[in-house]
Amino acid sequence: MGKILIIGGTGYTGANVAAEAVARGHQVASYARSAPKSPLDGVSYTQGAAEDAVRLVPGRDAVVAALSPRGDLVGRLLGLYQDIAAAADADGARLIVIGGFSSLRPAPGEPRFAEGDVPEQFRSEAREMDAIREWLTTAAPGSLDWTLISPAGGYGAWAAGERTGSYRVGGEVALLDEQGRSEISGADFALAIVDEIERDAHPRAHISIAY
Repeated sequence: MGKILIIGGTGYTGANVAAEAVARGHQVASYARSAPKSPLDGVSYTQGAAEDAVRLVPGRDAVVAALSPRGDLVGRLLGLYQDIAAAADADGARLIVIGGFSSLRPAPGEPRFAEGDVPEQFRSEAREMDAIREWLTTAAPGSLDWTLISPAGGYGAWAAGERTGSYRVGGEVALLDEQGRSEISGADFALAIVDEIERDAHPRAHISIAY
């Protein structure tokens, strides 16, 4: 099985991806600024500053970048991801970037949510995450094997949900259910991410995951 590095591996998304990946027999390394609250057997944990994560990229088959532009990462995440992307490209590793819902469009041809009237408390994060999307889709090296994965709108630790074993894959237009909701549980989002790592079904593409 593969060697997977999860940057931000003790956060909500990273921890769920680690659990899914190690359960499938992958060799999983987690890098984060903080130690895990509930360490998983089979996961190797390392703590350190975000800018030092790049040193762990060599030798990995896939790198999952699951950081958010919060705290001391505000205004710095694009540059950090560019460094991580360069290391992944040089080593032939697949780069999976966890994006934001705001980088999606409400309908084909309409502006992305991040380009609209985002509430002030979320505006900076939404636009910084969308800058990462823009770089990947317009300026990333042509040799870089990347996939950008955006979750549903109703995704997060505050709406953890349960594992159903199912999900839908969309493009850059937000997926809604029959009631107009956009939701995905932490476990099912992780399921989709590890499926993408294993299948490499959407190289150099921006995809979205929801029920």
